Amino acid sequence: MSDTTRNTIVDIVKERYGAIAEGQAVGGCCGLAGRVQLAVGVGYDTADLATLPDEANLGLGCGAPIGHLGLKPGETVVDLGSGAGIDAFLAARAVGPSGRVIGVDMTLAMLAKARANAARAGLTQVEFREGRLEALPVEDSSVDAVTSNCVINLVPDKAVVFREIARILKPGGRFAISDIVLDAALPEAVVNDVYAYVGCISGAALRRDYLAMLSEAGFERVEIVKDIDYLAAVANTLDEPVLDALRKNGLTLADVAGKIRSITFRAFKR
Repeated sequence: MSDTTRNTIVDIVKERYGAIAEGQAVGGCCGLAGRVQLAVGVGYDTADLATLPDEANLGLGCGAPIGHLGLKPGETVVDLGSGAGIDAFLAARAVGPSGRVIGVDMTLAMLAKARANAARAGLTQVEFREGRLEALPVEDSSVDAVTSNCVINLVPDKAVVFREIARILKPGGRFAISDIVLDAALPEAVVNDVYAYVGCISGAALRRDYLAMLSEAGFERVEIVKDIDYLAAVANTLDEPVLDALRKNGLTLADVAGKIRSITFRAFKR
């Protein structure tokens, strides 16, 4: 992938998610249905959702990774692609006032919404920083745990992201991540469609390649704790860019059925 293509993808992702934050667009990786419905569908607990600040849940995740981190009071957690703050706020409640949560996002509108949500909820142990996942604004070996929800698939160079996670984690630190992977290659027309990329489809890596990046970045004890058919889970609520990418290329959902998975996995830094 050329630098021009990478930059174009980043700009389009930023524009799309900025529009969602500002209420000018709806949906995201996991579709157009009600936000609570989507969140519960991918694994969140309704009681946990009820504790969140208003507008923290924008229905953008493809899993519920926080529950698999085993967070303890006083720990420091980083949320990659923190959006409006849903996972950062759940992490904050787990680590308590003596802990610390750092959300990182490249979209200014999302950062503004997350900061406003945190202020309204009085969650002073949470901060949100502007940054790219390929160059995290976090010090080396400074955090206990990392999480991310349906964001790494949107990054052109995923191997760099995993190396960054390893860099900021303390020795023995861990992560729990939800993301989209592929069990088979997608049609070339979809792979080359940048708007299918925004919808978390064409940017997804093959499962074997994705998991290989974890080992290469220095992680061990990789465990997949949830593995679901993405299209089956959100078949009636797919985001419009994904549907448009299929339609304009003369394809249907049947052409990509069984290939796209939503996985939640955890691992530890060696």
